[in-house]
Amino acid sequence: MPTKKLPSKTTASKRAASKTTASKTVAPQKVATQKGASKKDETGTPLSVIIRRRIEAQKARFHANDNIAAFIKPGELEGLVDEVAQKMQAVLESLVIDTKNDHNTKNTSQRVAKMYVQEVFNGRYVEQPTLTKFPNVSRLNELMIIGPITVRSACSHHLCPIMGRIWIGVLPDQKSALIGLSKYSRLTEWVMCRPQIQEEAVVELADMLERKIKPIGVAIVMDADHFCMQWRGVKDRDSKMINSVMRGAFLKDPNLRREFLALIERK
Repeated sequence: MPTKKLPSKTTASKRAASKTTASKTVAPQKVATQKGASKKDETGTPLSVIIRRRIEAQKARFHANDNIAAFIKPGELEGLVDEVAQKMQAVLESLVIDTKNDHNTKNTSQRVAKMYVQEVFNGRYVEQPTLTKFPNVSRLNELMIIGPITVRSACSHHLCPIMGRIWIGVLPDQKSALIGLSKYSRLTEWVMCRPQIQEEAVVELADMLERKIKPIGVAIVMDADHFCMQWRGVKDRDSKMINSVMRGAFLKDPNLRREFLALIERK
């Protein structure tokens, strides 16, 4: 009977080594899978949370009437619209509205999301309009009044519309910068296209104009209807709010202040 040849110890050890090597090559694949899972978790984080974390890391404020454009990367506004639309859909469902079968509200959540991010609250998410400044070569030092500028905003308390008008008075000197008339409207719109409180909004606008054009004086008067009082609550449709901010020469010189107020009353 032929003798059966047994595998040598050397051959057996090689096989064991190859098994060990094979088992070692599996480990990196598992690690790669785990890395992919962590990326998926990051992708699943809501965009609003990511933006919020950026702001908090810089210890910046993000109140309703703050601009947060510096913390938003190109292309992210579209993602923010989609996120708001999803949450607005949940609001409609909680209001027990059948958006599947009601043709009037079928795409309402998307429309409302676009309206908030791209229109009525757009002043929060986009950078300040570019200003072209001109030197005051003619050394103008007479009162200039711009207005009425149409105001469209929303109150921070109920997100109801604020609709009104603003007049801006500027007293330049030879060191002041001059800007185009349309820029006053653009700056006003940028500040007002956020949830606002009227008395804070006019102060914010006055502060910005002082920084940008450095006049001797700035005066602002705002006259507006507040739908949080006309549409709900007391439902008093005849009530308005009028307030003013006087800076520099307008605050110190009563004659200049009277001239400004008298001229805008004619409008």
